[in-house]
Amino acid sequence: MGGLESIPPTAAMHRLKLISGHLCPGGSAELNRDLQRAECGSAAAASGRDSPDDVVVVHGRRTAIGRAKRGALKDTTPDELLSAVMTAVLTDVGLSPDRLGDVCVGNVLQPGAGALMARVAHFLSGFPESVPVYTVNRQCSSGLQALLNLAGSIQSRTVDLGLACGVESMSLQSIGNPGDLTSRLSDVEKARDCLIPMGITSENVAERFGVSREKQDAFALSSQQKAARAQSLGRFDQEIVPVTTRFVDADGKQLQVTVGRDEGVRPGTTLEGLAKLRPAFTPDGSTTAGNSSQVSDGAAALLVGRRSVVEALGLPVLGVLRASAVVGVPPDVMGIGPAIAIPAALEKAGRRGAVYCVEKLGIPMEKVNPNGGAIALGHPLGCTGARQVVTLLNELRRRGRRAFGVVSMCIGTGMGAAAVFEYPGP
Repeated sequence: MGGLESIPPTAAMHRLKLISGHLCPGGSAELNRDLQRAECGSAAAASGRDSPDDVVVVHGRRTAIGRAKRGALKDTTPDELLSAVMTAVLTDVGLSPDRLGDVCVGNVLQPGAGALMARVAHFLSGFPESVPVYTVNRQCSSGLQALLNLAGSIQSRTVDLGLACGVESMSLQSIGNPGDLTSRLSDVEKARDCLIPMGITSENVAERFGVSREKQDAFALSSQQKAARAQSLGRFDQEIVPVTTRFVDADGKQLQVTVGRDEGVRPGTTLEGLAKLRPAFTPDGSTTAGNSSQVSDGAAALLVGRRSVVEALGLPVLGVLRASAVVGVPPDVMGIGPAIAIPAALEKAGRRGAVYCVEKLGIPMEKVNPNGGAIALGHPLGCTGARQVVTLLNELRRRGRRAFGVVSMCIGTGMGAAAVFEYPGP
């Protein structure tokens, strides 16, 4: 489930042809057909002009991301995390919750994808019973999928406004029990591969596509350095909702704490320190605790709507969803998902030139997770997709000019997702 931070697009696109050949030895036609079948067209391709029917993001907030099992959010239930961001988003823009047509929450580990938990959070937030809520589990992309689901509802005119959320407590629920599965899965290789632990899929990617330990450690160091700089400059302050909660310390004493900073950022990280870490999954492997995404707790929420309705209510437009894609890849190398999903989403957004530039020129590393990614910030499974959108759009706004950005992640059991957003400018 996203054992590694998403492969940086520079490296991913450099290897795209090799990966495509691995996926489809018979030629590119098979890959293209599979992409066409798997793409999720949740937004119209960008035409360079605004439309009253555009799906727009009004505002987004997130909690700080806590370290699972050890951090200050380890004793906080997911309904409380979720309620904090749901309430903050609507309060910030002065919107009554009864204006919402639907609420969709991404979650992975809670029973039933957190359906009960989400409705409880709904009422804890003071939302009326007349507003519906549901949950979605597409594993590591669940928070993004919540947004894409609501985008589809907006485009079909089922709703005008919705709240897209993601939440996970990896302290209170752990990855483990796969559920009730047939014994016949052992007879089908790809079905069997769905049970491969994410750390082993990471090792598979590293071995098959030549991603050395040194490259992984260098990327991890870059992620930590970017996140440390962003945190020190206060770049996350506007997007984080401080959460006051209870914390049980090692002596069993219950304390009240306010959590307002991401806990996984390690400013003192060095290549030498990373090199000393032992492989986490196989004795001779290259994936370590230092170059993998962290298990984490957190929540995020985004208010989305149809442009015409948003503007009629006098609400701001923080971003425009221009395109998305969800693709399937072999389960045993699920980490390559972004390498397939990103170009598919860019093409749907009418950004073919961007694909060409990525492949031929490479993306400067400062544009890849410019404020750090899941290695430094953490990866609360159901939250991450929504958290990425919050962070992306806030960063584009900080830069103060019209620009495009992409969020992407690999997905357990062999998938990848990506979405293209436009910041319209101040």
